[in-house]
Amino acid sequence: MAYYDFLNIIFAPLLKLPLVWAVIILAFIVSIIIIVVTKYTTDQTLMKNLKEETKGYQKQIKELKNEPAKAMEMQKKAMEVNMKYMMHSLKPTIITFIPIILIFGWMSSIFAYESIKPQQEFSVSVFFEKNAGGNAELIAPEGIKLINDNVKKIENDKATWTLKGTEGEHVLEFVYNDEKQQKSVLIINGNKYIEPIKKIGNSQMKSIQINYTPKKLLTLFGWKIGWLGTYIIFSIIFTMILRKVMKVY
Repeated sequence: MAYYDFLNIIFAPLLKLPLVWAVIILAFIVSIIIIVVTKYTTDQTLMKNLKEETKGYQKQIKELKNEPAKAMEMQKKAMEVNMKYMMHSLKPTIITFIPIILIFGWMSSIFAYESIKPQQEFSVSVFFEKNAGGNAELIAPEGIKLINDNVKKIENDKATWTLKGTEGEHVLEFVYNDEKQQKSVLIINGNKYIEPIKKIGNSQMKSIQINYTPKKLLTLFGWKIGWLGTYIIFSIIFTMILRKVMKVY
């Protein structure tokens, strides 16, 4: 896609860094965009008052825990004020939605999986309709070598092949009964890869999947985290800090 190429140019310096730092910096960039847009497209005095009003109602609700009827009345008022706050927050959300979705799509195409390197073994699977039987065939193009047989028996509604190949984009062809389907795979010395899953409609072949290895960028308390988890953690941290520093409500 053209906008992917544009973002590749814009964020090219980040791709020279360790990937975890690239994701952290992008989390900061997106957070500051959201905070700046929120600050200058909303009435911050009103937003502050609404927040303080909500906190006041919440405090009263705690004090009225032994008077459920009055507590419910305060809860209703708090919800009304919170709804006003959400409605005023809608404008910056609409403004930033499309740019952030585009950045997220680009990040997913760069940070989610390990790329397949030249002559590195990888696998590809075809998933079939339930109770599909028989054999499926993979026809490999020039530059791709099959490690095992090109004809595979379908087991548990799936057939998997192991391959390796030379650098470049290769088109794999899959044959089942009289039907043929294709899926591209990219082999490259870099961080790029093609979308791993191709879904198929009106076919006994439900989908074709390149079995990339997911990237783990961060380890936290023994939990290995991918790009999205890393992004969310730092995005929350940056958003909290920026809201306080820039006095955004």
